Amino acid sequence: MASTPAGLYGRLNRTSTRAFLAYVAAGAACAAVLACFVVSSADPAAAPNGAPRLSSRSARVWPDLEFNWRLVVATVVGFLGSAFGTVGGVGGGGIFVPLLNLVLGFDTKSAAALSKCMIMGASASSVWYNLQVSHPTKEAPVLDYKLALLFQPMLMLGITIGVELSVVFPYWLITVLIIILFVGTSLRSFYKGILMWREETRILMETREREAQSKSSSATSDVVLDASYAEPLLPQSKPIEKSGLETLMFNLRWKHILVLLAVWSSFLVLQILKNNSKTCSTFYWVINILQVPAAVSVFVWKAVQLCRESRARRMNGNLECVCEANIEWSPTQLIFCAFCGLLGGTVGGLLGSGGGFILGPLLLELGCIPQVASATATFVMMFSSSLSVVEFYFLGRFPIPYALYLIFISILAGFWGQCLVRKIVHVLKRASLIVFILSSVIFASALTMGVVGTEKSISMINKHEYMGFLSFC
Repeated sequence: MASTPAGLYGRLNRTSTRAFLAYVAAGAACAAVLACFVVSSADPAAAPNGAPRLSSRSARVWPDLEFNWRLVVATVVGFLGSAFGTVGGVGGGGIFVPLLNLVLGFDTKSAAALSKCMIMGASASSVWYNLQVSHPTKEAPVLDYKLALLFQPMLMLGITIGVELSVVFPYWLITVLIIILFVGTSLRSFYKGILMWREETRILMETREREAQSKSSSATSDVVLDASYAEPLLPQSKPIEKSGLETLMFNLRWKHILVLLAVWSSFLVLQILKNNSKTCSTFYWVINILQVPAAVSVFVWKAVQLCRESRARRMNGNLECVCEANIEWSPTQLIFCAFCGLLGGTVGGLLGSGGGFILGPLLLELGCIPQVASATATFVMMFSSSLSVVEFYFLGRFPIPYALYLIFISILAGFWGQCLVRKIVHVLKRASLIVFILSSVIFASALTMGVVGTEKSISMINKHEYMGFLSFC
């Protein structure tokens, strides 16, 4: 009997992740040792006033929006990055920031802000597309709202932490940490893609063999039935076709969407209050601390729901998972998910991305099929990136004409990227292509960030600039 797609990815999820976690821990330890060595040998007198906040003092550079070769290159690369980034569920911030910085000439902070605009546009159009498609294996939305509610608050809290750390961490350390993490997640995703491809090949071969045997037995049969009589004997397992509007209404879950909007609004208010307060003042730290209970309370509420529902189903003998993640929810699993959500948000805050570089591979690790992992990660990124865009708009971090142009390009790329790749997956019956795209985008981000980070670090060394940790206040 052939394996179903859900069973296929569920079995692949049982592959041990201990080696990957050990790799990340070892890489972080090496980065910490290297940081201690650099800080101990750094000369604070090399920079005026000890260790200044260099990131906040960098000059703002906004080139004019005019047609030239730089704009053409940025448009093409941005379109492809948005298309493949949303299909993989990783956004593409690791490609957009170097692109905007090196090709168009924006300063680093403005490039990070515009990167959020591109991620928001691409993820919004991708979500709109996914709301109009059906789940590939069962009668359920392709967006997993339960997992979105579980990860969104911790992701937003992590983004806040990442933004704060980006002020303190030296640029070379951010580069080292991102390369270690991105290379590890890229290789891990590529390995899972290979396993999925092999299993899909086996299932396709078995299916073709059964079809060939069925045709052979039909050809040698002496009994001939009229088609009108044979039709009722065929299994009627084809799902009921829905119209576009019916699929859209079925995929919308207003209760979950309203809760997600409430979390988004609360973080937006806190961020606006924080940005309008004096750095390191009492009110500033109170607002920062308030984000922790706001995120943890929603996470705990959803985590308790998942645990109770999972336990109730097991007691009734129902082995069906409560959500798309093919695991048994336990306190250990939930703590791990909370840590990964924080890690993904922190990386997003450091890099200027939406956090999908961690969330996309994590959903695959939890047993989600690639279509659901991509759609859910993009859905969560839409909220996190739009929060940053609104915040950056009030702070005046990006030029409006460039932002509107890049959002328009990203909206087109996100929609057509999803449409094209989903059709290819449907024709070839290989959802592993989504995993390979995810792995490729992460690896390309590691490569671009590595090149840019190395070049900047070498320039700082040649200029004898301060390489240690910077002052936060």
